[in-house]
Amino acid sequence: MSGHSKWSTIKRAKGAADAKRSTLFNRLSKQISIAVKEGGGSGDPALNFKLRVEIDKAKAQSLPHTTIDRAIKKGLGEGGAAIEKVVYEGYGPFGVPILIVTATDNKNRTVASIKHILSKNNGNLGEQGSVAWQFKTIGQILVERDNQIDTYSLLAIDSGAEDVIETEEGLEIKTTPESINQIKEQLQSAGANIVSSEVIMESTQPISLDESQAKKIQNLAEILEEDDDVVAIHLGIN
Repeated sequence: MSGHSKWSTIKRAKGAADAKRSTLFNRLSKQISIAVKEGGGSGDPALNFKLRVEIDKAKAQSLPHTTIDRAIKKGLGEGGAAIEKVVYEGYGPFGVPILIVTATDNKNRTVASIKHILSKNNGNLGEQGSVAWQFKTIGQILVERDNQIDTYSLLAIDSGAEDVIETEEGLEIKTTPESINQIKEQLQSAGANIVSSEVIMESTQPISLDESQAKKIQNLAEILEEDDDVVAIHLGIN
């Protein structure tokens, strides 16, 4: 799957927002809570870049401010069952490595659901460490194409981007996780429409698939994303 898959995934998520608003809001809230914990327990987005990224994503999907505040407090350990981040590793059809990021208050329930989904779709759950070594953490910014795309590309590079790839839809910008917010703000100041800005796990040894195979992998990803405990899917494909 080419860079186009990144754009189609974003568009699919936005399109599903209205149909599955409660599920989407639940996922966004969990991601905020996790970001608080991963940022050293800081609930201040000015001091916690991961939290700021997740809050920006949530606001782009119209998550209410009160819900954002509750999610931050939950990440700080205030009220409700403790949410824990658990990353499952496995393989899909055609030997595609998969990282499944979950946020759960019941690991037994979550692992049983993940196993069931993978086994029904010609995949299997792997041991810890079985595929994680094939991924690296990066910041990814997608910029919609307009007549200033060359300007945005140069600005991203000047602002510290590690790589800028031009696609039919626009720009795919790769950064360090720590610099994602700074580069995003520079682009927005120049008038760029930011389609997506997030920290992802990118495959270092991606597998190439044909169109039919890619469709099956994308279908598995969509089924996994429907699980209430799943907050992100990372695939080891081009």
